[in-house]
Amino acid sequence: MSIAFDDIDAINDHAGDDFGDWGTEIHVTQTMIDAFAELTGDRQWIHVDVERCERESPFGGPIAHGYLTMSLLPMLITVPVELSGVKNAVNYGCEGARLLSPVPAGSTIHARSWLLGAEAHRAGTLVSFESATHVVGNERPSLVYTSQILYQG
Repeated sequence: MSIAFDDIDAINDHAGDDFGDWGTEIHVTQTMIDAFAELTGDRQWIHVDVERCERESPFGGPIAHGYLTMSLLPMLITVPVELSGVKNAVNYGCEGARLLSPVPAGSTIHARSWLLGAEAHRAGTLVSFESATHVVGNERPSLVYTSQILYQG
């Protein structure tokens, strides 16, 4: 069911504590982690030194950067409501992010979201939702992220 992006009450009627369906799965490879390290300059050994990680890391191998996991959110999540009449959607910000468990190199991650609510904004409708990113098969999320998107018509 599609809701008009500016129908605040109808959007808020869908807010709740239930997560939606799992989104796309992404395989997080060591090559991805290495490329992210090069792009950001964050070459901490826990991410890029496979041999040292196998010897010394409490995780048994390299793990993805928290910011890499966050950067994959646009591919992982689906907004928990379908909005119509939208001409533009802008990432308005992050209300919070928590990194709760590692994403080991070679793992597959997926995410699901739930709607927190919507409010009128001078430039459109501001929708807030929370997403939980998990390594497939893990009950504990790797990342919990609360975001806001500004929808404009």
